[in-house]
Amino acid sequence: MGTEIVKRPPRRPSPELPSGEVILDPPPEAPQPNAKGWQRMMMILPMAAGAAAMGLMMGTQRGGPMAYVAGGMYGVSILGMIAVQLTQQSGGQSKKEMIEARRQFMRKLSQLRAQVRSTIEKQREAMYYRHPDPGALWSTAASGRLWERRATDGDFAVVRIGLGPQEIATPLVPPQTRSVDELEPLCAMALRRFVTTYSIVPDLPVAMALRGFSRVYLRGSDERVRGLVRALLSQYGTFHAPDDALLGLCVSDDRRAGWDWAKWLPHALHPTKVDAVGQLRLVAPTVTALEAMLDDVLVNRPRFDPTAPPSGATHLVVVIDGGDTAGSDHLMTEGGVEGVTIIDLTNPPPRLLDQASLVLDVADNGTMTSTTMDGTAEIGTADGLDPVECEALVRQLSPLRLSAASLTDQPMSGELGLAELLNIGDPYEFDLGRTWATRPNRDRLRVPLGIGPDGRPVELDLKESAQDGMGPHGLLVGATGSGKSELLRTLVLALSVTHSSEVLNFVLIDFKGGATFTTLDRLPHTSAVITNLEDELSLVDRMLDAIQGELIRRQELLRSAGNYASQRDYERARAAGVPLAPLPSLLIICDEFSELLTAKPDFIDMFVQIGRVGRSLGVHLLLASQRLEEGRLRGLDTHLSYRVGLRTFSSMESRSVLGVPDAYELPRSPGHGYLKAGTEGLTRFRAAYVSGRYRRGVGNQRREDRQTDPVQAYSTWYATPPVVTEEKPAEVPEQDDDVLGETLLDVVVARLEGQGVPAHQVWLPPLAESPTLDQILPPLSADPRRGLTVTDPELLGTLRGVAGIIDKPFEQRRDLLWTDLSGATGNVVVVGGPQTGKSTIIRTLMGSLALTHTPREVQFYCLDFGGGGLSTLRDLPHVGGTASRMETNQVRRTISELRTLLAEREARFTANGIDSMATYRRMKRDGKFAEDRFGDVFLVLDGLVTLRNEFEDLEPGVTELANRGLGYGIHLIVTCTRWMEMRPAVRDMFGTRLELRLGDPADSEINRRAALNVPTGTPGRGLTLDALHFLAGLPRIDGQQDPGNLTDGIAKFVQAVRNEWRGSRHHGSGCCPTGCRTRRCRRRATTPSAASRSASRRATCSRSTWTSPPSRTSCCSATSRRARAPSCAAWPARSASGTRPPKPRS
Repeated sequence: MGTEIVKRPPRRPSPELPSGEVILDPPPEAPQPNAKGWQRMMMILPMAAGAAAMGLMMGTQRGGPMAYVAGGMYGVSILGMIAVQLTQQSGGQSKKEMIEARRQFMRKLSQLRAQVRSTIEKQREAMYYRHPDPGALWSTAASGRLWERRATDGDFAVVRIGLGPQEIATPLVPPQTRSVDELEPLCAMALRRFVTTYSIVPDLPVAMALRGFSRVYLRGSDERVRGLVRALLSQYGTFHAPDDALLGLCVSDDRRAGWDWAKWLPHALHPTKVDAVGQLRLVAPTVTALEAMLDDVLVNRPRFDPTAPPSGATHLVVVIDGGDTAGSDHLMTEGGVEGVTIIDLTNPPPRLLDQASLVLDVADNGTMTSTTMDGTAEIGTADGLDPVECEALVRQLSPLRLSAASLTDQPMSGELGLAELLNIGDPYEFDLGRTWATRPNRDRLRVPLGIGPDGRPVELDLKESAQDGMGPHGLLVGATGSGKSELLRTLVLALSVTHSSEVLNFVLIDFKGGATFTTLDRLPHTSAVITNLEDELSLVDRMLDAIQGELIRRQELLRSAGNYASQRDYERARAAGVPLAPLPSLLIICDEFSELLTAKPDFIDMFVQIGRVGRSLGVHLLLASQRLEEGRLRGLDTHLSYRVGLRTFSSMESRSVLGVPDAYELPRSPGHGYLKAGTEGLTRFRAAYVSGRYRRGVGNQRREDRQTDPVQAYSTWYATPPVVTEEKPAEVPEQDDDVLGETLLDVVVARLEGQGVPAHQVWLPPLAESPTLDQILPPLSADPRRGLTVTDPELLGTLRGVAGIIDKPFEQRRDLLWTDLSGATGNVVVVGGPQTGKSTIIRTLMGSLALTHTPREVQFYCLDFGGGGLSTLRDLPHVGGTASRMETNQVRRTISELRTLLAEREARFTANGIDSMATYRRMKRDGKFAEDRFGDVFLVLDGLVTLRNEFEDLEPGVTELANRGLGYGIHLIVTCTRWMEMRPAVRDMFGTRLELRLGDPADSEINRRAALNVPTGTPGRGLTLDALHFLAGLPRIDGQQDPGNLTDGIAKFVQAVRNEWRGSRHHGSGCCPTGCRTRRCRRRATTPSAASRSASRRATCSRSTWTSPPSRTSCCSATSRRARAPSCAAWPARSASGTRPPKPRS
């Protein structure tokens, strides 16, 4: 079983427990009875008596109206005074005050109730966070809280044992009041109920500090007790690392089966001792045997002292369940051992407990009571965990181990491997099916880059902000030695491990060198690796075309698939079952982009375009550089939503990237940096490392290197190791790990290579090696009628030749450089400087025509004014003649015969009503005009400037052929070094123009800017009329692309064509071979066979038309017409069809 290293981060703060006290207000007092009512009555009586006396007086006297008015007013005033006194006597105002006081008290009590309930919820949340339910520990083990408690923490070895009532975290302080009889009854009752209800909180976790007791006795129902022990130990194993806490079991043989789950718990394994099946399980039938296993752990431990502070040593829990405790001289000593807690399920507790002992009694209904030396108290309900849940939890913990690096609790101080950060296990054999599984949208394009100060992974999310991401585009700046290149490799590798090639692809650009992305081209995700652009600036424009082509391709794909608005909608429809091809997201990483923009400032427009449309097309951009100059990101900075700043050269650069100077103050060791996403603050991190030498740990050897032992059962029993006679290994010199061995990058790339669907290739390799004819043409085979030819019938006799391959970076493909010579583009001109491959490209064109046409269909007449390259094809059956600059007679004869052919065909077309050369070709295929022994005739002129300089009188004839020849099947293939060497009127007659590297690119007639990008020192590289780059092919069919032995390859090609052609070779001009002497010709003419051939040849010569009077260069006899005929007899006579019989083979 493999192990997984756990990087234990610093502990996350737990929810705080509420603190303080809640002081309650006193209830209002009850109103006192009124004792002065009789006094008010005494005041009313005189007023009533006075009113009566006044009435009697008014009644006994007679008076006028004024007397009655005065008496009435007096009576009314007396009655008012009496009413006021009666009202005051009723006490109505005191009752209202009492009602208002009761209302205010109840309102305050209600507000206090809400506050106390919130406190209780917070207290419950905090307690359950510290001590979760045993059934939920599996989720804790899968989180960052695993093994969070260190030996120095205050809650180390504190484990939950049940649920019970506890006081509220903020005690309720009752007020000081009078006796209850003097309080308002309703308020006093409400206060009493409030205090009773909220002073005690029910069902809160109850925990026990194992460090506080040396021995714990458990009594009660066997099922309940064992369930409590399983729950207790599960908490112990989940929150404490095996480096800090161990578990030993002293179990009798008859009860061992019930503890079989403990073999999976890392805490129950000895840290260093092993047996035949692995780490030694700390399970023994006797205490003495357990002490022997733990001798190195228990050595030099003092007696247990409950008042002493914790020592910090590894804590040990020993469970005794039926095991023999006799003979123990260490664990079972009176008073216990420091850092050891014994949980005894077998032996009864002593009658008198000491300060270090605890007894837990569990009833059948789960009620639990605790007994100490201070007495017995009811705790609550005991926890329990059934065996199935317990084994599932410990199996989850079984492969986990604590790495040595995490013991320092300084995550930023050491190097972190990407394999540990991604938790993939063994990099040689990790499960791609798991890592490439479909991820939820939150985790798509999200990967960890490194770890933060708290030990947690720091993640970079490339998704756009609308999808809760940081992207889609970003910036990375780091000085030399800051780890910029390493961070880029880490990012690419992390994305490759977690995303398949159907989800994400890469375009990796390095303006300098190319070391950043070495070996990453082997990933199935890589669409392009473009490096070393600094030395080949011509490739920058090619890269621009390739990226623009990819943007257009994605737009057209979205439109043709159903007018999807974005790549996200496209992928959503594909996930819903719509039959669509994958459209992966594309991450373009450009390293040293500042220098790229310095060399090619216009490239910023491409970056801005990606920033504008990349969001909808699924294209993400990450720009990296050592420096960031002000103003360099003109128009682009608004599209960069996240920024990564490693150590910078200055504080100003840090401000330019992050807005603060902090990046300048980072440590000088590589990998330290800050991540800033949007408006969020800075996140400090240290990047993972992938370029270091990877050394497999024990148990991680390759499968082929593992030695298999006899299979033994893995149980709690001790497995005796087999006796093996070890041979002394051969001494191997120590190797420097920094120099030799595989890096993690190499290991993971090798694991990913060849997996998944290869990425769509955005960038094809630049044109470098010229292809051969057999590589660019269909397969060749021998045909009895056509000789060595291609197997594709559509290419036969079509006057289409291939000269090389065309590079189309915008369309992300390459095409063959076909030349259609059947119409207006039948004349070809090749322009290029010296040694640029002019002769090679025309020879390739001739070779392709020779493989698709018979010598009856196509004939070549070569004027080799160049370096003699055309002479290598003189033995080709299609070649009627080859003349060099020194062979002036043959040069003139060649031009003369072609002009004669032009005149003959012009007359024939007129006489037979033929409207075009296409009609004439069709009629000849039908068997007509057998007297015309020519097909389409090509005058191949290598070196036009030589013709103009040394054969000036022949230039009008060549011009005539260029102007009128295409209409009668006569073509010109011409080379020159500059466009100015060809007259403008003649230049317009050449529909096929190929431009190689010029001496001065400013002379280009196609595209001056594109001509600058044609590399020097690469023969065969040039431009088509569409300003597309091409590379000429090689005229050979042996598959060898080495131009150094091209002559041998051409010779083999010519020989192969001659061997497979069964017809006669075409000879055009009737001139004698070079160096022929008149006497020898005459002697040949005197022989019978020569005489017959001479007669036939004289007939042919008599039909020849000369462009100038006979001269010494016209024929070898030169002076008389009679002498010319014997000289012509040196050639074999033609047959009636105009062809000569084949030569006998030696």
